[in-house]
Amino acid sequence: MNKINVALIFGGKSGEHEVSLSSATSIYKFIDKEKYNVFTIGITKEGNWLYYEGDVENIKNGTWEKTANKNVNINLIPTINKNIGIEFENGKFEKIDVLFPALHGPYGEDGSIQGLFEISNIPYVGCGVLSSSVGMDKLICKKVFEQENLPQVKYTYTTKWDFNKNKDKVLEEIEKEISYPIFIKPANLGSSVGISKAKNREDLINGINEALKYDKRIVLEQGIDAREVEVSVLGNEEVYASVPGEIIPAKEFYDYEAKYLNESSKLLIPAKIDNKIIDEIKNMAVKAFKAIDGSGLSRVDFFIEKNTDNIYINEINTMPGFTNISMYPKLWEATGISYSNLIDKLIQLAIKRYTDKCITHLGSCKIE
Repeated sequence: MNKINVALIFGGKSGEHEVSLSSATSIYKFIDKEKYNVFTIGITKEGNWLYYEGDVENIKNGTWEKTANKNVNINLIPTINKNIGIEFENGKFEKIDVLFPALHGPYGEDGSIQGLFEISNIPYVGCGVLSSSVGMDKLICKKVFEQENLPQVKYTYTTKWDFNKNKDKVLEEIEKEISYPIFIKPANLGSSVGISKAKNREDLINGINEALKYDKRIVLEQGIDAREVEVSVLGNEEVYASVPGEIIPAKEFYDYEAKYLNESSKLLIPAKIDNKIIDEIKNMAVKAFKAIDGSGLSRVDFFIEKNTDNIYINEINTMPGFTNISMYPKLWEATGISYSNLIDKLIQLAIKRYTDKCITHLGSCKIE
C-alpha cells in the first residue's frame, strides 16, 4: 500500500505560536512513519509559510526558521499551471493527501485556515469552517449552548467600543447581572490567554482592559466554587467521549501560566467522580460537539459545583493542545487509545469526512 502524504502545519500568527510548536513536535515523533510520509510546514509569527526539513527538536525550540528552505514552493491554491502540493528546487513534486494543522488560537482554529483548506479541496484533520469559528468564539458558542439547553454559569459581555464610550454604565450593568468573583475572558482566544479573575471593581476594570488587548469583545462569567473537568471527544457522525479528567491548578485558576509554565498544576486522569456524573458529562460533551457541527476532535471543559454537584459546560476547544502529555491525548490514552493510534484515527476521520462530502456533492472522490 502506498504511503499517505501528510502535511503537518505548525506555528501561526496567534499568541499560541509556541504551544503549536510543541504539539507539532509530538505529532511528528509519534505518527506512524510506516503508514505516512510527513512534510513539515511552518508558519512564522509574521504569517510566512516555510517548508522545513530538519531536526524536529528545532521546531519545538523555535529555531526551525533559521534552516527552513525558502526555495520550496508550497502551493495550496488551485491554478491552471500548478498542482496542489510541495514543489522542490530540483523539480520534484509531492502531492499532499491530508493536511494536519497543529495550530491553536486565531488564524489556526477559528475557521480562517480551514477556509483555505476547503478551497484547496484537500482532507484536513479537525473541525470545519463553521464549527471552528463557533468553537473559537466564546460568546457565540455560549449562545449556541443556550439553544441546546446546556447548563452554563451566569454570564454577560461587553465590547471595547461600549466600554470606552460609557465605562461607568457598563460596569454597573455587569455588577447587576453577575456578582463577584467574576472571570473576564477575551471572546476569541485560547490557552487561557488574557483571562483574569476580579474580586472587586478595581480588579474588574483592570481585567477588562487586559482582555481588550486581545479582542474587541469580552465575556464575563460568574465565578463559582467548582472542580474543573475536561472530556475529549472523537468522531464525525459517530462521536465518542473519553473518560473525564480533572485539573488541579497550581494557581487560583487555570490561566496560561498554570497550564504551560507552572509544573505544580496536576491532571487527575481519570477524575474521581461518581459514575452518574461521568455519564452526564460525557453525554453533554457529545451534545455540545454535535451542536457546533464538530468533526474529528474537540476537548470539552466543564465545571462541577462543589457544594451541589451541578454541572456547567464551560467551553469547547476544537484544536486542543496535542503534545503526548496534553489533556486531550492523555484522556484517550486512559480510555484505551494510544497517542500514535489517536493520530492515525484523526487522519482517517479527516479522509472519511472528505470522501463523504465528495460523494454528497461531487458523486465520488478518493485519496490516491
